[in-house]
Amino acid sequence: MKRIMNAPESFVAESLAGLVRAHEALVAFGSDRKFVRRRHLTPGKVALIAGGGAGHEPMHSGFVGRGMLDAACTGHVFTSPTPDQIVAAMDETDTGAGCLLIVKNFDGDVMNFEMAAEMASGRHAIEMVVVEDDAATGAGVRSRGRRGMAGTMIVEKLIGAAAERGAGLADLRALGENLNRRIRSMGVALRGVTVPNNPRETFSLGPDEMEIGIGIHGEPGLQRARFTSADEIVRVLGERILAEIRAEMALGVRGRPLLLVNGFGGTPPIELYLAQGIAHRFFEENGIMPERSLTGTFVTSLDMAGMSITLALLDDAQVELWTAPVETPGLRW
Repeated sequence: MKRIMNAPESFVAESLAGLVRAHEALVAFGSDRKFVRRRHLTPGKVALIAGGGAGHEPMHSGFVGRGMLDAACTGHVFTSPTPDQIVAAMDETDTGAGCLLIVKNFDGDVMNFEMAAEMASGRHAIEMVVVEDDAATGAGVRSRGRRGMAGTMIVEKLIGAAAERGAGLADLRALGENLNRRIRSMGVALRGVTVPNNPRETFSLGPDEMEIGIGIHGEPGLQRARFTSADEIVRVLGERILAEIRAEMALGVRGRPLLLVNGFGGTPPIELYLAQGIAHRFFEENGIMPERSLTGTFVTSLDMAGMSITLALLDDAQVELWTAPVETPGLRW
């Protein structure tokens, strides 16, 4: 697999250096280049710190900036950041109100963030939100409960806006836990992902196959199915999401729908917008009218061809947080 890179060992470091140079008005490297942080911190604001393996860009490093994260810790491709990276980010970005760690629900990420929180607990007030939005997984091999998918971006955006308005640590954690009940995602792959220094895809699909319910590290999904039309792909993903959302609605969750169609890195905008239109129509026909929508490549799996659909039921206050100003390398309005 040909890539624009010098060597697999320097791939991530050089990419992050380019990100910082391209957006130096917004972001800077932290100590020893262990993480990317907001160039200008806000005194007295809760520090929001997220991270994970490289290969999901623009998440998380591309979401550092006003209205979202204060720091992002990046590991090697599909490898969790180390606890010392996370501790260094807390030490440098906590301006007195404590730190909230936003973590995708994968065992390696959860373990290393928990370890970092324990290491730094003597000098920081720390809370953690574990994002669990994948409709395809319950308890699985690589995560305890649902995996974190593209819904992670929505969680980071809403918590980021609330923190910008001065919300405290306990309230931000409560917001994140509330959002876990409101957001469901489901993905499909048309081609596996190739990791640098490995010529083979993480899974191989035939010309007439697709993988339903995949994770963002190239994990195989719920089932391998025959490749079909866009209408049918959206229906399969949408029905699983609807079943999950309706189960939460039966328990009292209500809200205004936000629809996110996200590309995994190898899918062009023309296909994503086509899917957005179909998904909007699908949910409308099933009694859920999206009030807000977003289409693009936000939470990737390197060069995987495919997409995910996310539906979030947001209450009025959460819709205000979604529409609040944001200025990061990867998301701004």
